[in-house]
Amino acid sequence: MSLFSFRSGLLLALPLAATFALPAAYSQQAPTIIAGKAQPKLVSKQFKFTEGPAVDKAGNVFFTDQPNNRIWKYGTDGKLTVFLEKAGRSNGLYFDKKGSLLACADENNQLWSIGPDGKKTVLLDNVQGHRLNGPNDLWVNPKTEGIYFTDPYYQREYWTRTTPDPAIGGQKVYFLAKGQKEPVAVDSQLQQPNGIIGTPDGRQLYVADIQANKTYRYQIGADGKLTDRQLFVEQGSDGMTIDSQGNVYLTGKGVTVYNPAGKQIEHIDIQAEWTANVCFGGKDRKTLFITASEAIFTLPMQVKGVQ
Repeated sequence: MSLFSFRSGLLLALPLAATFALPAAYSQQAPTIIAGKAQPKLVSKQFKFTEGPAVDKAGNVFFTDQPNNRIWKYGTDGKLTVFLEKAGRSNGLYFDKKGSLLACADENNQLWSIGPDGKKTVLLDNVQGHRLNGPNDLWVNPKTEGIYFTDPYYQREYWTRTTPDPAIGGQKVYFLAKGQKEPVAVDSQLQQPNGIIGTPDGRQLYVADIQANKTYRYQIGADGKLTDRQLFVEQGSDGMTIDSQGNVYLTGKGVTVYNPAGKQIEHIDIQAEWTANVCFGGKDRKTLFITASEAIFTLPMQVKGVQ
């Protein structure tokens, strides 16, 4: 299996039309978002392919080593421990309001909820009786608690099937409303949706189409449906995150940061073949946590995460 078959596959890039007023700083010069002259620090390089970082309420970061089928915990004390073995080949992760870890468990193309004790509950394993391609990344709307997830198709060596279920009819973005068992497709027009992240007010969603090398921004309706799709930037992404200033962090060849107007304000070089994903962690949410191929890195920041 190629390196990029685990979550993304390609490097992408992206402009956007802003739909809200921007901070005055953006009309002047790009703000400094990295703390001082800090550089990415290698934490560990003992993995096969790292992915899916998510932060809990205390600031601990959980991430996956998908080929080795484990979920790891990087504590606020800097310690690394295995949180879960036999992790369903989990990819993207995200914590819900109850503190459960939601996982794109693509071994059997499912969404899981994992309790603090490691107990697993299957939230979703099909769409109208048909097998999903392989849920890849997800985001929980903090206002409605509905789940948005991407469902691209990346052939896995541990699957017995070799083609997608034709009844699924493409690679889509889905929305699973709180308390519902059946998701609805909210964008069926993307080539290969991958990274996904939303704003903390629950009003906007960003989705990267990694094959088309574009990232889009949507407005989220009261019913969870997506409207007003706009091109954000001509760059795709594997994983994504957002900070307290509304800057969007895209991954692939390092980490590229865009302000809410779609203007690049930073590029962070990472010494790895592929940078898969990123989130903010630590007690103050001011540490950028980066998963990159066989390694994980951290970088002190001036800005905070909002997830």
